[in-house]
Amino acid sequence: MAQRLPPSFVAKKQKILEQLAIPAEEYDDLSPKGSIDEGILDLIHEINALDGCVTTSSCAGRISVFLEGKKKSASFEVENGIEEGEMIGVTSKGAGVGGKGGGGRWLFVAHDPVDISNHYGPWKGLFGMQNEDIEGQELLSLGAARDIRFIHFKFEPMILHVLTASLQRAQNIISAALQAGFRESGALNLTSSSPGSATPMIGIRSMGLALESVIGFESGGKEFCMVPEYQLRNLVEISNDRFMENTKRIERFRSLLPEIGSEAHEKRSKQGEGWEDTQVRRERKKAEGLKKAQRIKQSAHQETKTPEEVPDVGFLEQNT
Repeated sequence: MAQRLPPSFVAKKQKILEQLAIPAEEYDDLSPKGSIDEGILDLIHEINALDGCVTTSSCAGRISVFLEGKKKSASFEVENGIEEGEMIGVTSKGAGVGGKGGGGRWLFVAHDPVDISNHYGPWKGLFGMQNEDIEGQELLSLGAARDIRFIHFKFEPMILHVLTASLQRAQNIISAALQAGFRESGALNLTSSSPGSATPMIGIRSMGLALESVIGFESGGKEFCMVPEYQLRNLVEISNDRFMENTKRIERFRSLLPEIGSEAHEKRSKQGEGWEDTQVRRERKKAEGLKKAQRIKQSAHQETKTPEEVPDVGFLEQNT
C-alpha cells in the first residue's frame, strides 16, 4: 500500500493543477508577464506529474531593466507633507534596499536571450531611457544619490518553488537541484505547525549566475541613461551567455527527475508501509557495515601467506 499523502498537500496540489489547466489566453498570475514562461513549461508539467510534488511559482530566467521606487527620505516626507511621523493622506512607505516597492516599475523584461543581430538603434531606447540629463548628473556629483531613483539592469536565472508532501521527497528534489548546478537551493517548513506531516517548500535557484548593474536614473519624471552604449551591449551579451548556462542547468535538472520518481518507488518498504524510518535505516546501515567489515577481515586472513611461502631474500637478489 502506497504512503498516504497529507490531506492539506492533496488539496493544494489539486487547486494548483486546476489553475494551470486554464487556457493560456485566460491564465493570469502576479508576475510582470502574467503567465508561465514557455521555457519552463515542460519542466513544470514533469514535476507536477511526480507523486508528492507540485510547483507553486516559477520564472525561467529573465533580463530586465527596473526603475526603483521612491526612497523614504527627508525630502520625500517634506514633498508629501509628512511631519514628525504623521500621515497626511499619503503613505510614507518607500522603496527598500534594491529599489522594490515605493512605486518602482519595469522598463524592459525579456524571458529569453535578446537577439542582438536583429537589434537596430540605441540600446538605451530599447530599455526605456534617453540621453543623460545634465541636471541629474550634477545631483549625482553633489552626493544626492539617496534621493535619486536608479535604474537597474538585471539578469536573474531560473527560480522555482516546489511544495512537497514529505521530508524525503524534499530531500530528493534538493539533491537533484544541487547536482544540476542550482547550488543555492534550500527548503522551508521542515516542521509542521499543525497536527500531521510536514510539507516542505523547496526553493530551486542559482544566484551565482545573477547579474545586476546600475545603468541610469530618473529625474523630473524622465529616465536617463548614465553608461555608454557599448556597456549596455556588453551587459546584454553577458546575460545571453548566462541564459545559455541557465538553460543547461534546467535540462540537467529535468534529466534527473525520472530518477527521483524511481528512487521514491524503491524506497518504499516491501511490506508497503511507506518510507523507511530514519532510526531503522541507521540500524540497517550499521549492520550492513559490520557484515562488510567482517567479510573483508576474513578475506584478508585467507590471503595472508605463511612464512614458508615467502621467497628467500637471497633468491630475490640472484634474480635482479
